[in-house]
Amino acid sequence: MTKPESAGYDYDVVISGASLAGSAAAILLARRGVRVALLERRSDPEAYKVLCTHSISANAYPVLDELGLIPALEKAGAVRNHARWYTRWGWIEPRAAPAGPELPYGYNIRRSTLDPMIRSDAAQTPGVDLLLGHQVTGLVREAGRTVGVRAATPQGEREIRARLVVGADGKDSAVAKFAGVPARLHENTRFGYLAHFRNLPLPGGSAHAWFLEPDMAYAFPNDDGVTVVAVLPDKKRLPAFREDLEGSFLEFVRALPEAPPIDSAERISKIIGTVNYPLLSRKPTAAGVALVGDAALTGDPLWGVGCGWALQSAQWLAEAVSSAATGHGDLDRSLAAYARRHQRRLRGHQYVAADFAKARPFNPGERLMFSAAARDESMARHMYLFASRLIGPLRFLNPLAVAKAAAVNIKHRGEAVPSAPLSHTGS
Repeated sequence: MTKPESAGYDYDVVISGASLAGSAAAILLARRGVRVALLERRSDPEAYKVLCTHSISANAYPVLDELGLIPALEKAGAVRNHARWYTRWGWIEPRAAPAGPELPYGYNIRRSTLDPMIRSDAAQTPGVDLLLGHQVTGLVREAGRTVGVRAATPQGEREIRARLVVGADGKDSAVAKFAGVPARLHENTRFGYLAHFRNLPLPGGSAHAWFLEPDMAYAFPNDDGVTVVAVLPDKKRLPAFREDLEGSFLEFVRALPEAPPIDSAERISKIIGTVNYPLLSRKPTAAGVALVGDAALTGDPLWGVGCGWALQSAQWLAEAVSSAATGHGDLDRSLAAYARRHQRRLRGHQYVAADFAKARPFNPGERLMFSAAARDESMARHMYLFASRLIGPLRFLNPLAVAKAAAVNIKHRGEAVPSAPLSHTGS
């Protein structure tokens, strides 16, 4: 049990990483009376994460609202991220019920716009000190728990003491490494490349995803008329793909059903990506340490959920530990509550994603639900809630939903399905 008061702290909380999760956590903690040092290894306040889906799923809308970011996102041209998905049974096109509310939404916005925006908000929040050019090089430990960090700064090495150290420093988290928190890895048997295009129209202005079993692709419209187009093929295709990266990428996209017209659009970025991006999960706490965002859990990029989970985990942490972080409560008990909530909310999603990352065709349950969603509007809305991470796998596959899907498919038995390949056969 931690002591309620302890002398000698420079801050209540020190956060390593001033990107999305770290900046959100700093704002939400400081608003609850917590003194926060927000460390960012890069010195440029306009720095941003380059390799990203640039999408905030609808599950994180309440966090954006609490942060007060909605007006700024709308002003910056963020695109409300409704979606349609291609399957072998045709398109799944979620729409609001005729007499119902509009579908929940998040936003697609480039990290070059989003990261400086939220970092600036954090820097202007009373109680937050944004310390740029501070890279964590070790942890300060006393009596078996972490009580601060050591950081390399432009002025030299510095020690910053705090009741709680938060790792918001990504999947290769230095905080997790120094705290001895191991990572569990799940192989992702797809690789991914993406590029940014300007003036690339998409039907309805919606985000698109293609389930090609096992290959994947998506196109997400973003702010300033820029669309992110990504391809995620089976790794078996990697050697041939790499022989001509640009040609392979463009040929893959051109071959998609209802392909985005990339040849008439302007490509404004290089084709970038990764050939090895495993799914990663860590226990989100240790003695005096909490992990948020990708440091705690890194999902499969094909689902576009990382930004949303970064924001949610920041909110869950702030709600759990703010009182104890100021010395008014049991910090260990508060961290345990955060860990339980994090695992309860995200573990099921990660399990499903890790299984799908094996680059396999749909399993029987997925065939049942996806085919029904392509044929029935209510099932499409149900699919949308799951894809937006507003419901978990158990609710998605609840007995009533499964029975409804079966009934829909029986009704449509014998109907011809669109003539399209089950797998992508590009270069």
